[in-house]
This record gives sequence, structure tokens and C-alpha cells, in this order.
Amino acid sequence: MSALLPAEFADLEPFAGRWCLPTEQERYSTRLASTMEDMQALYDAVVPRAADCMGYLEALPFDALPEDATNLLHLLYSMIQVSFPVEVWRQPRIPDTGSSAFDSFTEPVP
Repeated sequence: MSALLPAEFADLEPFAGRWCLPTEQERYSTRLASTMEDMQALYDAVVPRAADCMGYLEALPFDALPEDATNLLHLLYSMIQVSFPVEVWRQPRIPDTGSSAFDSFTEPVP
């Protein structure tokens, strides 16, 4: 199996298959389908490396990221997606929102 992330971030590879998701909807759906333990593990692994990830990505042309770097960016987006559930809500869904949902029509683009 080939690595999804740059070699410098091999320690984050266990999260790549599940969390390197290209769309906001995929990241949100994965968050809702995840346990707090899964999200906490992602958060705990990525947050200490986030500055290194951003430094690595900033050295590359954003309009021509290699696939492994794009996956790293998507992993950062997933960490952001789980940050409020981990840091504040302690649950995947926004508290007191019932079955409400949102649809995103635009995606962040490098």
C-alpha cells in the first residue's frame, strides 16, 4: 500500500484513509458517523503537527499541489471539522439542533 501523505508526515498516515476527504460534505458526514474517541484520536494526532503541516504546504504552489500534499491539506480540514466537537460540544452534532443539517455549495480550494 502506498502512502497517502508526504513522508515527513508518516506518523499521521493511520488517519489518512478515513480523514483525507476532498469535500466538506464528506468531512461533515464522516464527523457525524464518528465516535468521540475517533475524533479525539485524529485531533490529538494532528493538532501538535498542524504548524508543521502548514509550513510544509506553504512552501508549495497552492495551485499545483502534489496529491500527497493535497491529502495533507484535506487532513487539516478534517481536523478543523472535528475541533468544535472535541473542544466544546463533546459530541459529533451541534447541541440542541435536532435533525437539522446544512449543505455546503462551495469548497475551500488551495
